[in-house]
Amino acid sequence: MLTRRQLLAGSGASFSLRAASAPPNIILIVADDLGWGELGCQGNPEIPTPNIDSIARNGIRFTQAYSSAPFCSPSRAGLITGRYQTRFGHELNAIGKQNNLPNVGLPFSEITLADRLRAAGYRTACIGKWHLGGSEPYHPLRRGFDEFYGFLHEGHFYVPPPYKEVVSRLRAKEPPYDEENPLRRNGGTLTESAYLTEALTREACAFIDRSIDQKREKPFFLYLPYNAVHSPMQATPKDLGRFSRIADAHRRIFAAMLASMDDGVGQVLSTLRKHRIENNTLVMFVSDNGGPTEELTSSNGPLRGRKGLLWEGGIRVPMMMQWKGRIPSGRLYQHPVIHLDLFATALAAAQAKPPTHRVIDGVDLLNKGKSRPHETLFWRHGRWYALRKGDHKLVYQAARGSQQATLELFDLGKDPTESNDIASTKPQLLSELKSEWDRLNAQMVAPLWGRG
Repeated sequence: MLTRRQLLAGSGASFSLRAASAPPNIILIVADDLGWGELGCQGNPEIPTPNIDSIARNGIRFTQAYSSAPFCSPSRAGLITGRYQTRFGHELNAIGKQNNLPNVGLPFSEITLADRLRAAGYRTACIGKWHLGGSEPYHPLRRGFDEFYGFLHEGHFYVPPPYKEVVSRLRAKEPPYDEENPLRRNGGTLTESAYLTEALTREACAFIDRSIDQKREKPFFLYLPYNAVHSPMQATPKDLGRFSRIADAHRRIFAAMLASMDDGVGQVLSTLRKHRIENNTLVMFVSDNGGPTEELTSSNGPLRGRKGLLWEGGIRVPMMMQWKGRIPSGRLYQHPVIHLDLFATALAAAQAKPPTHRVIDGVDLLNKGKSRPHETLFWRHGRWYALRKGDHKLVYQAARGSQQATLELFDLGKDPTESNDIASTKPQLLSELKSEWDRLNAQMVAPLWGRG
């Protein structure tokens, strides 16, 4: 069992990558609102996640991985472009009918990972939650994907009403996630009878099967953004039955939702094994942001804060990858990384060229060796902001329900839970980090739309 210190910081900072003779298939799996402390490999003994954990066991787990935003839509904009989303105004979160406004979505100036991989000869599919624009011009089929199955807004119920197939624990004012937000297959809409997590898994495995069975020479890129464990809280009776030992009904539903997603990851990995392509497939797993504890019961481990906040609990996320035969197994990587790096890592593995004439903030993690990938990491979300430089972190963030904030300074090397604000004892360092944040902020643009 890893110690709390190892879970937060890791041990062993480098690994060597064996050369690949051909571009691999690439699978990017994204969990929605999964807290930092909810996986078995992150230290949670309550909810078994053997399949997600196997990615870390068979490859590398990044102990200090970050999202570029504490909310879903801006996080995904950064992930799929490899750029701080504040560089192009996709800073805030679209919800409800706002998703369908004609100016709301990933700006057309931005090049997606799917764009670059398709140009490099890959078959591409997006299966799951999009949340990068709900109107047709922003549709995944227009942003580099050959196939799409999923939905365009921020959330979706897991089965159609009246929800008889699941056990629900809905809030008094549950957002109308499905309003003007049907499930879609490519350009058409559909009604799905299967539990949505299981349906997304089914479609992901079918895409892999087609990619192999059609004997195409092209490698494939599968972007699999599950909507689990995002609300609404709905689980199947069979999954709930696995957690009868959990007394709290809300927590029991959360556990069942997470277990269903873990089962889905296992089926995807099993499909790779069935086709004997594990050694030619790079699999990456990450959460889009921290967990909203009050809403889901999600745990961000010992970290401070939750989804929507720039303390560690809102932006530090589980992240791991495997590439059997290339990445040595069982590695822990302790340097700070950010999910923007997955863009550059995927392109390097695919031997594809990055976009030209634009700043790419992510770096290739497979070829960094012992060097620190980032000396500085930047965040801005509305009026709140943060900066990490080395082990020191500057935070300007109010607590929930308050507009009052002061600049805080933490030494994450000694205090990863952000319990000890050292701003008053290190005013010079505080000033230096604020100046560095101002310098980087001058490179960014104003939000184009959205809400914090």
